[in-house]
Amino acid sequence: MDRLLTLEPSNVVTIRLEPGQRCSGALTLRNVMYTMPVAFRLQPVNKTRYAIRPQSGIISPLTTITLEIIYRLPPNTTLPSTFPHSDHSFLLHSVVAPGAAINNKATSLDMVPIDWFTTKKKQVFIDSAIKVMFIGSPVLCYLVKKGYMDEIREVLEKSDYNCKPVDSVDCEGKTLLHLAISQSRADLVQLLLEFGPNIEAHSRSCSSPLETAAALGESLIVELLLAKKAKTERTEYSASGPIHLAAGNGHLEVLKLLLLNGANVNALTKDGNTALHIAVEEGRRDCVRVLLANGARADARNEGNCDTPLHIAAALGDEHMVRVLIQKGAEKNIRNKYGKTAYDVAAEHGHNKLFDALRLGDSLCVAARKGEVRTIQRLLENGAIINGCDQHGWTALHRASFKGRIEVVKTLIENGIDINAKDEDGYSALHCAVESGHVDVAELLVKKGADIDSRTNKGVSPLRIAESLKYSGLTRVIMQGNGVKEQVGAKLEMNIAKSYGKMTKEVEIIGSVKKRSHVNKSSRVRRSSIDRTI
Repeated sequence: MDRLLTLEPSNVVTIRLEPGQRCSGALTLRNVMYTMPVAFRLQPVNKTRYAIRPQSGIISPLTTITLEIIYRLPPNTTLPSTFPHSDHSFLLHSVVAPGAAINNKATSLDMVPIDWFTTKKKQVFIDSAIKVMFIGSPVLCYLVKKGYMDEIREVLEKSDYNCKPVDSVDCEGKTLLHLAISQSRADLVQLLLEFGPNIEAHSRSCSSPLETAAALGESLIVELLLAKKAKTERTEYSASGPIHLAAGNGHLEVLKLLLLNGANVNALTKDGNTALHIAVEEGRRDCVRVLLANGARADARNEGNCDTPLHIAAALGDEHMVRVLIQKGAEKNIRNKYGKTAYDVAAEHGHNKLFDALRLGDSLCVAARKGEVRTIQRLLENGAIINGCDQHGWTALHRASFKGRIEVVKTLIENGIDINAKDEDGYSALHCAVESGHVDVAELLVKKGADIDSRTNKGVSPLRIAESLKYSGLTRVIMQGNGVKEQVGAKLEMNIAKSYGKMTKEVEIIGSVKKRSHVNKSSRVRRSSIDRTI
């Protein structure tokens, strides 16, 4: 026989450390003798740090006794010198005690004479295999901060599940999940999720794990939390929800994940702003586009000053953001709490460059569409930006070219307008002139340097439009501008003549290039996204 007692559940004693609580663990000794009682004595090598209750006693045959091992932390510390596994050791002495009477269990504890374990007449068994492992909140928080994966798993497995060790909190009120997220450790988060933490637990700063991950832009961690059904809504404790934090910090991938998992695109922060308000204020252009594409209300007012996102962009002087919002249908005439439109806000902050986008751009386009040259000159003198766009991205040159206002086109070109500017669909002024069949305007644009190879977002060139609509005069103008007239030679002349049905009147065909094509208007293909009513 190599021993009289066995250790249960194992030779490793787990001692739980918690702030303000006694640090202790339990060890069960079982007498394996069938007929004989066994006396024991357990002693720590480091007696200043450990106390054992009871330290000695007599165990009846085939019965057990549970000992409490108490650990005393060094002064002004929260952790032992070594952990989770301690290097401290213990000595367990056991000896057969034939005839020992155990009438009263209480009197049999800590009453065993020392000489029982020192006499040479008896066989004394000595076991030094007892080890200590520290568990508890301070241990887990330290291990997570250091990223020790194996030790974290071992401590969690050794801990009592009912004590919810995976929801341990450090001295700053952060849970283990918050600590792992703050270190951008998706592997740690995945490990912790295996042990069923409360994924809605808030830190002392009132942020949930998902809100923390969204604010930091940790897309992989966000995906892990969403897979565990983390809530995408702002909780009552938080100032901002995950979608607001992602949008405000410009974390595009996180924002897309949240929207894909049902986040409310128009949800409000505690102070009444939508994610669109915040993204505009922080200048997050890509996030603004994603929010608008997913149904964000461009005209939503916040609860403070009743400002729309357009008011905020105007106050910041963000011309690009103003144009994006207007192109997506933002109403320019909404007034805030103080009765001011976005134009008024821009004027108040001295952002003159926004006047065109917010007001004068529309007037310039209207004047161009109507062919009012004097009005255009007056608007330009009053500060209208000549390259300003309307809400569809059209400049005054687009409008004038589409309507065939050649005098307006000349005036705009003379005043330095960008002749190759494109709208939101990639159409240039030359595309517009060709599509509407205005040969004289197209010829003027080509002479002034318009890019005849310019293509729309779908890859369509002006030449392709002219050919598809059978505008042979326009086709010739573009081909001449391309410098390839000699390459097509007689074949081009024949095709043009056929389209007019006048094979023998080549001179008349060439002369007709300067006139507007007389193709039936019903055959023209119009883009439905733009209002082209006269």
